[in-house]
Amino acid sequence: MSALSGGSQDLFSQQKARGFEAFMQKVTVVLGVIFFVLALALTYLSSH
Repeated sequence: MSALSGGSQDLFSQQKARGFEAFMQKVTVVLGVIFFVLALALTYLSSH
């Protein structure tokens, strides 16, 4: 598989996110969880 991706996956898997990238990863996860919870809540409310 690395022949197709040019080994970029191996390169990036060794690096740890820091600074702005780590912050953005956390923000993305939090927003994803909030979106999921809101979607479930709205589905529940619309069915009752």
